[in-house]
Amino acid sequence: MPPRNIAAPEILLEDGAVFVMNKPGGLLTQAPPGIDSLELRTKHFLKVRDEKPGKVYLGVPHRLDRPVSGVITVVKNVRAAQRISRQIEDRAVTKTYWAVVAGQVESSTGQWEDTMRKVPGEARSELVADDHPQAKLARLKYRRIAGNNSVTLLEIDLITGRTHQIRLQCGSRGLPILGDELYGSTEAFGPKTPDLRKRWIALHARRLAFEHPISKQPVDQTAPLPIWWEPLSELTDAVDGTS
Repeated sequence: MPPRNIAAPEILLEDGAVFVMNKPGGLLTQAPPGIDSLELRTKHFLKVRDEKPGKVYLGVPHRLDRPVSGVITVVKNVRAAQRISRQIEDRAVTKTYWAVVAGQVESSTGQWEDTMRKVPGEARSELVADDHPQAKLARLKYRRIAGNNSVTLLEIDLITGRTHQIRLQCGSRGLPILGDELYGSTEAFGPKTPDLRKRWIALHARRLAFEHPISKQPVDQTAPLPIWWEPLSELTDAVDGTS
């Protein structure tokens, strides 16, 4: 049975088979039946709105980690899901994130490159040697937006898309994302909750751009920052249009 009082998803764009959503932190992208997730909320929304009598199909071509907020796309048919998945594989999708990290990043721009792996049987990743049999290349570019004596706001463009990539690459450099205890943060972020699974980190999928899988028109969406970022306005106000 699904949870009672299912929250409605925040829809940024609906264009034919394509939805672009703003996922809150602390929410799974997908989950087993009966557990709250963005997938469940969207399916419930469609079932009620469109008065669908049977099961609702929803394709999820990419995911955001549970504590991460921001822009994500889901689609209403298999063909659209396959076409967006192919764009992701071909690195034709632009994914831009904002991250507030503990510490100072002096360089205005840069690129980080590591080899990493998903730890088998655990919900974490780790850096490994280049010749490790499970090693995968992880690469990102960053731009320093603003900072003070204790934290830095980075804009990050993912070149590869590994499990926990941004979180690990920041944490392993002594720059853990605020709230991300798994990768070294000692500072809280987001809503206070005793449930560790519902905690947020200061990582927000800010922009997503791709080709519409059916119309072939460009889709380019920016997710507004959650209210939990308001204490960081000193940093975010350094960028025009940070609604």
